[in-house]
Amino acid sequence: MKAITFNNNGLKMAGNLYLPSDFDEKKQYTAVVCTYPAGAVKEQISGLYARKLAERGFVTLAFDASHQGESEGTPRYMEIPSERVEDISCAIDYLVQQPFVDKEKIAALGICAGAGYTINCALTDRRIKVVIGVSGTDAGAAIRDGWLQDTPIEQQILLLEEASEQRNKEVAGAPQLLGNYVPEIVTDDLPNTMKEAHDYYRTPRGGHSRSENKVSLLSMMSIMRFEAFHLMDKLLTQPLLMVVGEKSDAYYLSERAINRAASKDKELFVLPNTTHVDLYDREFAVNPASDKIAEFIKARL
Repeated sequence: MKAITFNNNGLKMAGNLYLPSDFDEKKQYTAVVCTYPAGAVKEQISGLYARKLAERGFVTLAFDASHQGESEGTPRYMEIPSERVEDISCAIDYLVQQPFVDKEKIAALGICAGAGYTINCALTDRRIKVVIGVSGTDAGAAIRDGWLQDTPIEQQILLLEEASEQRNKEVAGAPQLLGNYVPEIVTDDLPNTMKEAHDYYRTPRGGHSRSENKVSLLSMMSIMRFEAFHLMDKLLTQPLLMVVGEKSDAYYLSERAINRAASKDKELFVLPNTTHVDLYDREFAVNPASDKIAEFIKARL
């Protein structure tokens, strides 16, 4: 692995490039761009999958989103779906400029919200030849409807009213109002994935100093109007693999992506006795998922 930077419309983006152990700079390789969940950094889930796939013969790139981690972009702590989609295209810009990357063999993998961003990017960035989602979600749907699809429209409007009023305050010079991606305190009434996310992000299990669990309230205005799977029924024609845990309470979103995709080559790969966050780092889930992903890509590229 080596640290690299790439350009994103004037911003310097930070990434980690992973190479196969038998890497030969004179050869050309299939490349995979790996995109992390909302609130993560490149050293966490996307970096793990990037390393696993490099071990299986691919050149891979995990990167920090703009406004986050070691990448540039102000204000900080913003989760802007359209920019996260553009981040992926800019990462591909970097990859196709490398002489050891076959620009006709680019795959894109995303985890959780990163899967939704990856799918959305692939609709129009046709350099992406294979699309992979792991514990895939649509960030817009998850915020609008709630993780368990139980958020009433009145509550959605109230959140937007609060974000809009906060924007007035920040334009006038007030400091950012920040919330949390995952709960800082676990309570019994939380969805299972939120409990799991706390166990991953807020403990030594998966925590990282740059994954600060902070998101600007203003981000809600961008997230709630975003629909990751919009136009999938027309434009998502590339091979699509969705990897999901049997026990994930967001299973329905992976299923929704498969059902909506126009692709004639699509597969829902279900890992038994596996939850949403198991696929972030548990070896019993990540290893078979990585094997399946590598097999799926190699069969098509």
